[in-house]
Amino acid sequence: MTENNFWLKKIEISVSEAEKRTGRNAMNMQETYTAYLIETRSVEHTDGQSVLTDSLWRRYSEFEVLRNYLLVYYPHVVVPPLPEKRAEFVWHKLSADNMDPDFVERRRIGLENFLLRVASHPILCRDKIFYLFLTQEGNWKETVNETGFQLKADSRLKALNATFRVKNPDKRFTELKHYSDELQSVISHLLRVRARVADRLYGVYKVHGNYGRVFSEWSAIEKEMGDGLQSAGHHMDVYASSIDDILEDEEHYADQLKEYLFYAEALSPRAVCRKHELMQYDLEMAAQDLASKKQQCEELATGTVRTFSLKGMTTKLFGQETPEQREARIKVLEEQINEGEQQLKSKNLEGREFVKKAWADIERFKEQKNRDLKEALISYAVMHISMCKKGIQVWTNAKECFSKM
Repeated sequence: MTENNFWLKKIEISVSEAEKRTGRNAMNMQETYTAYLIETRSVEHTDGQSVLTDSLWRRYSEFEVLRNYLLVYYPHVVVPPLPEKRAEFVWHKLSADNMDPDFVERRRIGLENFLLRVASHPILCRDKIFYLFLTQEGNWKETVNETGFQLKADSRLKALNATFRVKNPDKRFTELKHYSDELQSVISHLLRVRARVADRLYGVYKVHGNYGRVFSEWSAIEKEMGDGLQSAGHHMDVYASSIDDILEDEEHYADQLKEYLFYAEALSPRAVCRKHELMQYDLEMAAQDLASKKQQCEELATGTVRTFSLKGMTTKLFGQETPEQREARIKVLEEQINEGEQQLKSKNLEGREFVKKAWADIERFKEQKNRDLKEALISYAVMHISMCKKGIQVWTNAKECFSKM
């Protein structure tokens, strides 16, 4: 893997194209889907020349397989999310069709961002399956399935059981779940408000298109004011048509917010927090089982029964065990206690190591989130300031036209 790691640090990754295709699915039914062209280019070859190293096509479902694999094998990592499969938080003029060219283009950018996030992660970038995802077109799915990642995935029922039965949850991970829920809530609210504002803004701008048409028609019947009205109408038309590009640019900022909306799901409850709860649950069950065996061993050794048990009822009904039988049972329990102590020790070490690694990655994620969202929101504000300045200029030009009449 050393060579592959070095290679990953020396390449440029891009998702350069999206192509609509038709094929047959697992049920042998015809379907239409979008394939994405992944290109990898070495930054510098051994002879100093930059060369194209590989290119291949992947479906969105293959990106999903890759991410699910990463979630299973790196439970302590906040795995980067994929872009949305179907459009969410859309304003009324935006198509929610996942085959719409504008949506496909935004998803292409999102998939490229996903690959760059993984490639820049200090742990995920070293993964062999990720390397093969970029370089091995044929049989890649077979390769990832051979890892048995699907069998390693924890069941939803077990996860739900752990959530409600953990007796001593880690306070830090409880707070992390609240942090994740709050992050999701705030970003969801921002996206809803942004969609409503986009609807309203679109309506305001398009009203000016009506002004432009009225001024143009009016200019045809006015001799002295005709030129002024015609110019004013032109400025209104320019103002009205500018909203399409503005809202298209806004969608890219909305996609950046959506990325962190989906990142929040990678924190809780689906990934890091859930895995910690499962580990804590297994640890508590192992400790409970060990305590139970120690109590049984003590009761056999002293001949006293502290709690009701099926074995105690059997003894009362059918008589006491022989000393040999009791000694044999004590020996078996002592062996089980030794195994349980070793297992408990192993689970404790595993849990501490998981917390150490997970918390380091969570801190890395928080720094990245603060940096990215700050940059995105500042850019969004700057874009709107520019939009307002252009609007003022249009009205200033229109005012000059009116003043000359």
